Amino acid sequence: MIELDQLAVRSGDFEMSGISLAIPEGAYAVLMGGTGQGKTTILEAICGLRAVTSGRVVLNGDDVTRRRPADRSVGYVPQDLGLFPTMTVRGHFEFALKVRRTPRARIAERVSELAGVLGIERLLDRTMRGLSGGESQRVALGRALSFRPRILVMDEPLNALDEATRDRLCELLRTIQRETGLTTLHVTHSRTEARSLADRLYIIDSGRLTERPLTELAP
Repeated sequence: MIELDQLAVRSGDFEMSGISLAIPEGAYAVLMGGTGQGKTTILEAICGLRAVTSGRVVLNGDDVTRRRPADRSVGYVPQDLGLFPTMTVRGHFEFALKVRRTPRARIAERVSELAGVLGIERLLDRTMRGLSGGESQRVALGRALSFRPRILVMDEPLNALDEATRDRLCELLRTIQRETGLTTLHVTHSRTEARSLADRLYIIDSGRLTERPLTELAP
């Protein structure tokens, strides 16, 4: 479950307040809204990458408002993916596990499992240079899932992909979410993407965040 209780965040001249939502455990929620409305800021507050000035962030019943990012069990796919160009795919999948001092044998097992689920076994020893957009998106997703987080948040993870690749990745995301039961919050501008994925729909407009019926996504 992801719960925001009257959250307020300030970043330079940008400020938002009174942000509340409650995403049930295991739901796939989509957040939409215009540019500059604060969607990325909300994700960063959930992850612990953006300090809040008031209110609470509650994840799976635990108040994590003052906890470090590493202590929140949140997997994050940022809009720019945040991949290291000279690191291999294998290195990206291993990174969070090594930080958590996971035994070497378990790391190898998890990397193999992720590569199989994501269909990128042949890419494990490649660096990011030369990978396609869809391949890079899969690497970013695998890195976010590597340590088996309880919550997954993604900031326009399918942006700038061609339609066929986007459709394939939408199917992959839905399959992973159903099989793992991850509570997921996915930011997008694409109504088609939202229709394919959303159990819950949230819209932010003029600083007000509201849940909307999925019928609003109808073509």
